[in-house]
Amino acid sequence: MNLLRTSLLAMALMCLVTSCQKDEGVELEETNYTINLNLANETDWQMANEILVLVNEHRRSLGLSEIRKDQQYASAYAVDHTQYMIELEKISHDNFGVRSAALKQQGAKSVGENVAFGYDTAQQLVMAWLNSPSHKAIIEGDYTHSGFGVLKNEKGHYYYTQLFYKK
Repeated sequence: MNLLRTSLLAMALMCLVTSCQKDEGVELEETNYTINLNLANETDWQMANEILVLVNEHRRSLGLSEIRKDQQYASAYAVDHTQYMIELEKISHDNFGVRSAALKQQGAKSVGENVAFGYDTAQQLVMAWLNSPSHKAIIEGDYTHSGFGVLKNEKGHYYYTQLFYKK
């Protein structure tokens, strides 16, 4: 069990499981959130880059600023969560509050998250998110950066976590 999951169990934080998650006034006590930044290297960066291009194309079409890629903390936390979903064989927003608090400790002002499973292409994934009002709201939200956890399970099916945050 990795350090983050051990910390999560010790903290016993509970989060609402929904299709997308956005922190709205979530206040957590000051804690030191650590993560292995090398986890970010496990993301399928080709797929993540394709997702980001499509997200930014959509944002530009609405006159919104582009999202910048975070290949450090946000992606490490996103990979960690994607690994967790693969282990459980289900998508979830379990422990979103911990990811949000960890990014806020790194300077984020607000944090949102979209997750998914099973889409084979970035286009299929982003179209599905844009056809879902809650996911679309996150994509169109007041965010400046994004981290990615894009991994395949042992059967070759993609699981996705995209963390959005505003610096």
